[in-house]
Amino acid sequence: MYFDKIATASLPRPAAPQVDRRRFLALSGAGLTLALVPKSTARAAESTTLATGLEATPFIRISPDNTVTVLAKHLEMGQGTWSGLATIVAEELDAAWEQMRVEGAPARVPDYANIAIGGLQATGGSTAIFNSWDQLRKAGATARAMLVSAAARQWGVPAAAITVENGIVRHAASGRQATFGELAGAASREAVPADVRLKDPKDFKLVGKRIHRLDNTSKTDGTAVYGIDMAPEGTMTAVVQRAPRFGATVKRFDAAAAKAVPGVVDVVQVPSGVAVVAKNTWAALKGREALTVEWDESKAETRSSAELFAAFREMAEAGEKAPRSMVAQVIGKPDEAFKSAARVVEATFEFPYLAHASMEPLTAWGRLTKDGAELAAGFQFHTLDQSNAARILGLVPETVTLTTLVSGGSFGRRANFQSDYVSELAEVLKATGGKYPVRLLWTREDDITGGYYRPMAVHKVKAGLDRQGNVIAWDQTLVHQGLMAGTPFAQPGKPDGGAVEGNALEQYALPAARLVWVDPEVGVPVLWWRSVGHTHNAYVKEVMIDQLAQLAGQDPVAYRLKLLKDQPRLANVLKVAAEKAGWGKPLPQGRFRGVAVQESFRTAVAQVAEISWDGKDFKVERVVCVIDCGVAVNPDIIAAQMEGGIGFGLGAALLSEITLDGGAVEQTNFDGYQVLRMSQMPRDVEVHIIPSAEAPTGVGEPGVPPIAPAVANALAAATGKRLYKLPFGNQKLA
Repeated sequence: MYFDKIATASLPRPAAPQVDRRRFLALSGAGLTLALVPKSTARAAESTTLATGLEATPFIRISPDNTVTVLAKHLEMGQGTWSGLATIVAEELDAAWEQMRVEGAPARVPDYANIAIGGLQATGGSTAIFNSWDQLRKAGATARAMLVSAAARQWGVPAAAITVENGIVRHAASGRQATFGELAGAASREAVPADVRLKDPKDFKLVGKRIHRLDNTSKTDGTAVYGIDMAPEGTMTAVVQRAPRFGATVKRFDAAAAKAVPGVVDVVQVPSGVAVVAKNTWAALKGREALTVEWDESKAETRSSAELFAAFREMAEAGEKAPRSMVAQVIGKPDEAFKSAARVVEATFEFPYLAHASMEPLTAWGRLTKDGAELAAGFQFHTLDQSNAARILGLVPETVTLTTLVSGGSFGRRANFQSDYVSELAEVLKATGGKYPVRLLWTREDDITGGYYRPMAVHKVKAGLDRQGNVIAWDQTLVHQGLMAGTPFAQPGKPDGGAVEGNALEQYALPAARLVWVDPEVGVPVLWWRSVGHTHNAYVKEVMIDQLAQLAGQDPVAYRLKLLKDQPRLANVLKVAAEKAGWGKPLPQGRFRGVAVQESFRTAVAQVAEISWDGKDFKVERVVCVIDCGVAVNPDIIAAQMEGGIGFGLGAALLSEITLDGGAVEQTNFDGYQVLRMSQMPRDVEVHIIPSAEAPTGVGEPGVPPIAPAVANALAAATGKRLYKLPFGNQKLA
């Protein structure tokens, strides 16, 4: 296939897969292809392999040219996942880093299922390393054992006398040695060992070390292939005219002027609007400009942001009495506790819709074949993308081949259950009869106005303090569109996890508390956004707790530590962050500090933000970040993700918002939907990683939640004003 040349790039803890003792290998040329899948699927795959000689589902491929390719079941969207996965394999295999390669695995469940998120083949929830750690360690160790076994058989020496280091298999006594590539063919004929010994962490040579990312060169010199780069010979470009208001549908359209544009080859209606197909991007865009569409807006969302916020505030005030409300969690007897409170503090927090705004807009390529279809894109939900495309095209999923390319960001946008952009491509292929390959292209404007946002939210919080300033009662109502309804993750009768996760009741020792969730009916499509519910819940929790500490006349760090008596990891990162930031030590004139701490995606992060304030404006000057994420597979990638998360979170805190006017999105590009500029990034960002022997957890998202409240708390220290609305940029601070 065309993709063969471009695909390679230079909850409880999931259990390691159980490998069937019988041969579960396939000979691929002269190389070794190793598969490790759950035992329940091994027999079926084995029978196919042995009967036909076809390749079983591999994680590792060792080629005669001595390259080791890891087939990654997770999407690489800039976070360093592919390099992290390769590091795990290379460590147990004792490979040289220079021989490692990665390519996206095919769409195939259960072989490539993400055990951490329901068995789908998917990337999300900062689970890639968490889900793959045990699995790929065992895969690497098994491949190593088979290479050693092959060498021992060829050389007539005991396997115990053979060593492997830096990609070379050696028998010191005889002086013999061989590369992985030289042994791969023979290794493929060895039996899969029933069990293998994994390295003691003290013997790690790559894990925990600062090694360069495998994709550094390709992303620097421009050779990396993204979805937007897909344009093999004969490919047409399609753009879609979508409704200006969510929920509107096409009533009628006139394509005459569009078809008259040179290069336009077709204009077809699809469920999301009207697609213009052309020989090149310019013609497609000019054809769309010439298109006339009349919309049926009888079922469209027509409310403005102001109207929605007003409705949300009413629901927050109503609490349990609001329609579509649910008590999400109760601790003790909060109503009784409030009666004895010496002081009651109330606050209402407001958060706007947010776009994902990744640097690479949504793009996908596809073509119909005699046997099915081939699609290429940055697939984040492989299972759903494949099945949705197959349903639209009238195919069985197995005949829809997905080639996963690197993606220029996502932040959750590519992971939606409707597979909207992939489904849209399938609809265009269907409508055009598969006459030619199609690259579906979203412009930046399409991406920002096209829907699926971090939900708008309003929180109403009431806290009761005793005479010593201790929190004795907490009552919180959260108004926030649900994310899970109608999806495989839905839990009827239970609160929406994407809405309520990371709230104060989960992390602080509150003696009496209640959390109410209200699911408003709004026509705006919503989706998880980097760190999901933690983005707003952490802000509410940390700003409110900081305010209570101030009212109690207590140090904000010490106040939090009392409430973290049952959370040793959170308490530890908070202590270390305070120490590294010099908390409690005098600051220069005009400098102020704020702190926040949050556990998200099994990872604990504390941040101290230091700002400068001149009485009118402020700038974030320094951020100290401390993270406990278990074993640090690659400290450089972890630091980069914390730095990126801080920048991402700062953009939302200071600048970003999606607003509606009559139901239509007002922002269209980065001039309206502002993200953080390099000049606004703190000059000094320190990342400290807590040493740990625990298995790795997530790092893609946990850096985001603490930064906004840490900055807000620093601003409160500077100005005496608490900020209950985001973003800060359009508020009077002085």
